[in-house]
Amino acid sequence: MVDKVVVKFAKDHRKNSTNTEEFLWLLLKNRQLNGVKFRRQEPMGQYIADFVNHENKLVIELDGWQHYHSREKDVDRDAWFSSRGYTVLRFRNDEISDNRDEVLEAIRKQLLSPHLASSPARGEVK
Repeated sequence: MVDKVVVKFAKDHRKNSTNTEEFLWLLLKNRQLNGVKFRRQEPMGQYIADFVNHENKLVIELDGWQHYHSREKDVDRDAWFSSRGYTVLRFRNDEISDNRDEVLEAIRKQLLSPHLASSPARGEVK
């Protein structure tokens, strides 16, 4: 069950996305990547996934400056998603802008073989 406060926060965040979130959304929306549907700022339990594809159980998280001081929260959050069968891919904001093709390839690779790929370490592009 999703908390109403989380839903409101997700809606507000969709309206006020970061430039990096907007940039990645332009590449993922409308089934542009392998015909896969992504949702952005999706409420899931007590969390909000930056991007999620429910069919392939893939969560994509973007790490801006606020994540540098909240590693423990990110670990808890990733564990929660994983406990529900989701794979979490994390990318730093600069990876999205500086290595767009490699980020998209890592996402594509996960979508093609989600049971074989594992989540990269923080700041690591597969």
